[in-house]
Amino acid sequence: MIHLSACLITLNEEHNLPRALASLRSIVDEIIVVDSGSTDRTVEIARAAGARVLTRAWSGYADQKNYAAEQAGHEWILSVDADEELSTALQGALLKWKAGEPAAEMYEVSRRTWYLGAWIKHSGWYPDYQRRLFRRDAARFAGLVHESLKFTQGGGRVGRLAGDLLHYTVRTFAEHEANVEHYTTLAAEQLYRAGRRNWRGALWVAAPWSWLRSFVLQGGFLDGYRGAMIARMAARAVRLKFAKLGRLIAQGGRGESA
Repeated sequence: MIHLSACLITLNEEHNLPRALASLRSIVDEIIVVDSGSTDRTVEIARAAGARVLTRAWSGYADQKNYAAEQAGHEWILSVDADEELSTALQGALLKWKAGEPAAEMYEVSRRTWYLGAWIKHSGWYPDYQRRLFRRDAARFAGLVHESLKFTQGGGRVGRLAGDLLHYTVRTFAEHEANVEHYTTLAAEQLYRAGRRNWRGALWVAAPWSWLRSFVLQGGFLDGYRGAMIARMAARAVRLKFAKLGRLIAQGGRGESA
C-alpha cells in the first residue's frame, strides 16, 4: 500500500476548505495545510478535520507548495488547491493506485471547472489536465503564476488518473475580473524577468486570437453565455498582461511586486 500526503496552501479559505478536506479524508494518509495568515476560520477548520497546520509568510505559489511538500511525512504527494475537490471517480482511481505499484513518477488529472452556476465543458477549460500527484524527490513546482510541476532531473514518466478534479473557481463575474487583474500583474512580471521586451504586437494580435481560440476553436460557444464571458476575459487577460509588461519596461521594472 502506498502512503500518500495531501498538501494545501491557504489564505482565508473558510468557504472552500471544508469541501476540499472532506473529499480527501478517506483517501490520503495525512493532510498538510500551509497557511499564510488567514484571519477567518481557515486554520480552525483545517485542524478540526485532522490536518497538520503550519503557518508561513507568503512567498509565492510555487514556493509555498514546495514548502508544504517538504513538510509531508510520506514520499508521495497529492497537491490540491483549497477551491478544489476530488470527484468520486478520482477518489476511486486514487484508492486503486495506492493499492498497486506506481508506473510513473508523476500523474496528471483532468480538471472540471464550476463557473457562474454550471460546469464548463469546453472553452479550453476542460479537460485542463493538471499534474498534481508526484513523488517528492522527482518534481517541484515552478513559475511565478500558474505554477506547475517540473521534473527535477529534466525528465520522467507522466501517468494519468481517471476522474475529475472539481474546481470551484469564481462565484461572481466581479470575482473573475479581480482574478484576471491579479494574475496578469504576476504574468507581466514573469515575462519581464524572463527578458521579454516586445509587447506592442502581442497586445493587438494575441488578444483577438485568444478570443477566437476560446470561443470558436475550443468550442466556447457550446458553453452558452458563460463561454462568451470566458472568451471575453481570456482576451482581456492577454491585453492586460502585455499592457502591464509595457509599463514595466517603461519603468525599468520598478513596478514589480516585492
